[in-house]
Amino acid sequence: MTFSLIARCPRTGQIGAAVTTSSIAVGSRVPFVAPGLGAVLTQHRTDPRLGPRGLALLRSGCTAAETVAALVASTPDEAWRQLAVLDAAGRTAHHHGARVKPAHGAAHGPGVVALGNILASASVPEAMLAGFLAAGAEPLAERLLRALEAGEAAGGEHGAVTSASLLVMAREEFPYIDLRVDKSAEPLAALRAVWTEYAPLAEGFVARALTPEGAPVF
Repeated sequence: MTFSLIARCPRTGQIGAAVTTSSIAVGSRVPFVAPGLGAVLTQHRTDPRLGPRGLALLRSGCTAAETVAALVASTPDEAWRQLAVLDAAGRTAHHHGARVKPAHGAAHGPGVVALGNILASASVPEAMLAGFLAAGAEPLAERLLRALEAGEAAGGEHGAVTSASLLVMAREEFPYIDLRVDKSAEPLAALRAVWTEYAPLAEGFVARALTPEGAPVF
């Protein structure tokens, strides 16, 4: 009941994730991103422990494929898990456990992977990838959000989504973008509205942390 993607921007080095689902608070359970390192998605019968574990594997030098393989090998309930990993070089890998409910699918592109489960159609991840790539040189957060919107337009999941998340890490240890809608009849429209308001302020919030004197006042 979830569709999501992770991606790296080769121009800025930013790494981000976007996800939406029918249950509440998806942003607290599915996406895990570390600046300059990579990202992990853990979903279906979600085990949030796999996110930090995956980032630790990437930090140890594992590639995306090696990280997925290690997570699967070390997880007794891997049949219930759906995973995706992106590493610092932009390589991607995914895993669909044998008990992940259909329709499910994944789509890989340069520095991006989209996946989902209990979808209206297995083609939803391909639509997400196309939406991401079609956004061209837009900021990474915008491309991620357009991918979610393209997935929804392609049918999304079987039921109605109610929560959504947009997470981007840049150079600092704190998120550059971390926006969430946790209960809404139209979470992607709500996330779009919040992103539109936040986008022109993002650099200012970073400046407040790094150079408070002279930082913008909103």
